[in-house]
Amino acid sequence: MDAQLCVLFSAALLVRLALLCFGVYQDQNLQLKYTDVDYHVFTDASRFIIQGRSPYDRSTFRYTPLLALVLAPGVLLSSVCGKLLFVSCDLLSALLLFRLLVLRGSARSSARLLCGLWLFNPLTVAVSTRGNAESLLAVLVLSTLLCLESQRRTSAALLFGLAVHMKIYPVTYALPVALSLSGAPSRGRGLVQNLLRCVSRDLLLFAAVSGAVFFGLNLTFYCMYGWDFLQESYLYHLTRRDIRHNFSPYFYLLYVTAEHRWSGVLALVCFLPQMLLLSLSSLAFRSDLPFCCFIHTAVFVSFNKVCTSQYFLWYLCLLPLVFPRLTLSWRRGLGLLLLWFVGQALWLSPAYYLEFEGWNTFVLIWIAGLLFLLINSLILGQIISHYRPPEAQLKKTD
Repeated sequence: MDAQLCVLFSAALLVRLALLCFGVYQDQNLQLKYTDVDYHVFTDASRFIIQGRSPYDRSTFRYTPLLALVLAPGVLLSSVCGKLLFVSCDLLSALLLFRLLVLRGSARSSARLLCGLWLFNPLTVAVSTRGNAESLLAVLVLSTLLCLESQRRTSAALLFGLAVHMKIYPVTYALPVALSLSGAPSRGRGLVQNLLRCVSRDLLLFAAVSGAVFFGLNLTFYCMYGWDFLQESYLYHLTRRDIRHNFSPYFYLLYVTAEHRWSGVLALVCFLPQMLLLSLSSLAFRSDLPFCCFIHTAVFVSFNKVCTSQYFLWYLCLLPLVFPRLTLSWRRGLGLLLLWFVGQALWLSPAYYLEFEGWNTFVLIWIAGLLFLLINSLILGQIISHYRPPEAQLKKTD
């Protein structure tokens, strides 16, 4: 690691440590707490495991027990240990981004600048220091992409299986990964021949290794915690009907139909637009896997039936990999960024009055959510239209 990169990471670490200290003070002295409620859910589940109980004895713990296990030091040593783990993963994500950018042809100076966009993003800093576990997923996803770019496919498969086990959304990358590992269809060949050609040795190895990791971990935890593990970690998210206000365009529809018998079916139907868009983007951008994964994640989050601010990190951790292959001007890029923040501000205003003043602003929140979806769709359209494919990308050297 060069001196400039060390300075960058040191400054980012100091910012996070300062916020951790401020968070301890705020939690102890102010009514509005700094630590996210999810962090208490994680640590309570970890405490139950240490006591020999099930982590699912903690209500609203809907994650893999592996998350509770890695947070055990937060129970045994200090409550801040878990946050330090998330902060470490936050910094490691930036290092992985730097290596990926250089590997994909960016100059080291440009790679440092793009890493800074992640390291000093206020949302990134706040999420990890408040105790959300999204940085763990960012490390696993970026490590998988780095291994694939480096042709270390077995390691990539191990990491991918672990990532899907930790949180289910990376499973949407399965199709673009499979397309990137398979052979390209040949003209003049029949359908069956093309299908056989696409099922390459690399694809079979990747599927076998990642599947073994995923199902092996699931079987282990199922033997330990039974049906509760499957229900809370996976099945709950498929039929989830979250009627709390969030950025999702579906939240108000699910809210007003919560008592209907067919509301569970409606929750499943909400996945259809996602599945269609994810399939189309896989076919369109298979030649550039990081870019395809970025589009996948942005589509998945924007059209999901539950969408909160921390979900934005799922695609923001991939955004630095996209910048070098965009032809957007700085002026237009800043304009789109400003528009994205305006969309959030328009949603936060009625959400504040609902949350803290008790006003009935559900319809306003829903309208703001629809507007935010339009803004996200516009931004994605601009990114796609200004995307330069790999074959057009000139290799840059420092």
